[in-house]
Amino acid sequence: MNSATPTPMTDIPHRQAHASEQPPAVAETQSRADQWIICEHCDSVYESIPLNKGEAAYCLRCAAILRRNHRLTVEQLLALSIAACILFIFANVFPVISISMQGLHNEVTLWGSVQALAQGQITLIALVAGLAIILAPALQIALLFWVLAHAHRGQIAPGFKMCMRTLEHLRPWSMLEVCLLGILVAIVKLAGMLDVHPGAGLWAMAMLMVLILLIAGKDIRRLWDELGVRPE
Repeated sequence: MNSATPTPMTDIPHRQAHASEQPPAVAETQSRADQWIICEHCDSVYESIPLNKGEAAYCLRCAAILRRNHRLTVEQLLALSIAACILFIFANVFPVISISMQGLHNEVTLWGSVQALAQGQITLIALVAGLAIILAPALQIALLFWVLAHAHRGQIAPGFKMCMRTLEHLRPWSMLEVCLLGILVAIVKLAGMLDVHPGAGLWAMAMLMVLILLIAGKDIRRLWDELGVRPE
């Protein structure tokens, strides 16, 4: 495991202050802005260094992960995004939990749970739940497939910059793991009173959660460099 070589925050203004003395060096530094890494947690600035397979760069100040070596190729990410699309359909079509008691039987899907919440006095919670467990994951999968399908052919997807920025904003809102944990807690609590069985949708959602963590993480940012697109 390697730590990136730190560049103190005072170094950058220092180099800018001497722009009149060394304009070629400053111009080269500005034209290669992608060589710098900024920690998202403490704003420390580091110079990017090449990483070997399995290595990661950590912030020296707060120990946060700055970057990992790419473990999956674009082709593998595209295949996983297609698998995630299939699992997303299964998770929303098949029931996630079924309950039986004295001959009565009931089962619910993810969309059915959102509808049930919307019928009461907590419609706002239903909207948040629908965003976190249905809309956000669906948009993540669709956008990932769009940009990866074009990247697989060596092309830049139309609207690439907007898609990549949207993926960054969607990451905190995709909460399949929170929904999965809530369902597991409900199963444990109800198991002593009712016959509770996890459905096929629950298993699909568990696998979907793992796939989204793999394909929608920070590693997807590498497409900016691999496709030669510079953020504006």
